[in-house]
Amino acid sequence: MGTRQGLRHEWADLPPDLVAAVADHTGPIDHAVAIPAGYSSQLAVTLETPNGPVFVKGMRLDHPARGTQDIEAAIAPHVNPLAPRVLWRVVAEGWDLLGFEHVAGRGANYAPGSPDLPQVVNGITAVGKLTCPEIIRIKKARARWGRFLDYPADAAAFAGDTLAHSDMNPGNLLLTETGDIRMVDWPLATQGAAWIDAACWVVWLVYSGHPPHAAEQWASKVPSWGDADPDALDLFAVAQTRYWQATVDAHTNRVTMALRAAAARWALHRGMWP
Repeated sequence: MGTRQGLRHEWADLPPDLVAAVADHTGPIDHAVAIPAGYSSQLAVTLETPNGPVFVKGMRLDHPARGTQDIEAAIAPHVNPLAPRVLWRVVAEGWDLLGFEHVAGRGANYAPGSPDLPQVVNGITAVGKLTCPEIIRIKKARARWGRFLDYPADAAAFAGDTLAHSDMNPGNLLLTETGDIRMVDWPLATQGAAWIDAACWVVWLVYSGHPPHAAEQWASKVPSWGDADPDALDLFAVAQTRYWQATVDAHTNRVTMALRAAAARWALHRGMWP
């Protein structure tokens, strides 16, 4: 999670030729419903079409984070069916749009006592079994979080071959009517140790009201958590605190400040001074 990639754009404001190019894939577009949640794209809408709904996210070509579209498009075939399929891509009129299989579901509830928590464990466990495809150039955990450590070389403890989602915002873990869990929004995908998603989840659990020890108890239900060296988790808690502090410095708001505080509580619980 970060901050909104500039102001969200409305579907109605897009160039007509761009809309026509999308309609070549979808058929006539009945209407578009804006998605207010999420932070990783400049456009996020559900299009109602004759063949059913399609989720569309997009970035302008001149946006510095436009490369996240490449990441999501490349990763999608490797994370389906855990994640929705990419149906098409349109690059035109200054925009880069991705059309995804629509997932009907709601964001997971991380609150203490939530019946969703076991399903989240299942989802994180499934991600932890994914090997990062070599064809995809994505962030490496060592580089991504090492810059937040006193000794960046210590981040070697975060390295691995697993594909981590890394953004455990509950809105990214959708529970469907059939009880399945689907993980969406992969622009921050990272190659690293298999336990990274479980560790990232700890911060969100503390943010959602769990004491740090209880958050770790839930994380420990993910099998890969047991493979983590305690010293590596200590360092990761520090890196998370400093990562969220950097996010607060760049984009101060209630959520980023609370996540920074949650990460710090976790680090202190582990005996680390962030």
